[in-house]
Amino acid sequence: MEPISVFLDHLAHERRLSNYTLRNYSHAVENFFLWLRKDIGTEEDLARPLSLQELQAHKYSRKSIRDYVIEQQRRLARRTLHNHVSGLRTFFKFCLKQEWIEKNPFQGLVLPKLDKTLPKFLNEKQCIELISGPSKLLQNDSISSQQACRDQLILELLYGAGLRVSELVGLNYGDIDWGQGVARIFGKGRKERLCPLGKAAIQCLSYFKDKFATAIGPDDPVIIDDKGARLSIRRVQLMLKDYLALAGLPMDITPHKLRHSFATHLLNNGADLRVVQDLLGHANLSTTQVYTHLTVDRLKKVYQQAHPRAQEN
Repeated sequence: MEPISVFLDHLAHERRLSNYTLRNYSHAVENFFLWLRKDIGTEEDLARPLSLQELQAHKYSRKSIRDYVIEQQRRLARRTLHNHVSGLRTFFKFCLKQEWIEKNPFQGLVLPKLDKTLPKFLNEKQCIELISGPSKLLQNDSISSQQACRDQLILELLYGAGLRVSELVGLNYGDIDWGQGVARIFGKGRKERLCPLGKAAIQCLSYFKDKFATAIGPDDPVIIDDKGARLSIRRVQLMLKDYLALAGLPMDITPHKLRHSFATHLLNNGADLRVVQDLLGHANLSTTQVYTHLTVDRLKKVYQQAHPRAQEN
């Protein structure tokens, strides 16, 4: 039996975590045991699969765990280190539950604090300029009608509905409620939520379906390439770069930062924080609260307009 394979199977089928999370957790665990093998001087076949016997044979002293973290600090960004340790903590928690080991060596481990960084986002004017990109290229005959409509739809869904890029490419026609104007979205951990799509996105989606969709069954993808296949996440990322360059916007804007823009603009225009939490599919309100730091200007403006003492000299 290979403990890592059993662990990943548990994450995929019972906890329904994304392939991205599975890949990161797998890398974290494999990297740790590779380090342990080097540390104890094992030379033969460093890349061999971890066996249950080897898992149970290691001592996992507090010193060895600290040494590992210190060494990883030299080569990993602080947030990446936190993610790796989270994966290891989850792995050993699973092993403990299976009664393969007697304690979780990463439980209670203190890590360097993360720097508090605010999400980067585009303002409303910049988003409008970005979304106008496909129609500009179509007018210049730089892209086909199909691509212009498809790219417009992608931008409308990323910014107008706040979808993660994985949720966008995973969207099927069976997930759309045309009458209500909402989509059933399966987010992290396969958690389901309903996302209002907005009038602009619905109009674009309806036009694309009628004019360019090759198949519209319940399991058929909404976002497709020119051959009718589901578009990849990488293709969406590269497409966004083209439209950022066209609009003269920062090239480090990613699909996820359009999601940040979605949340920030909702709060700036008076949306309730818990409603935004539901729209984003955040499990914890604390995850959503980071956006409140971006709405200070709106709060100050409301205060200036509404409080009788705000304008006193």
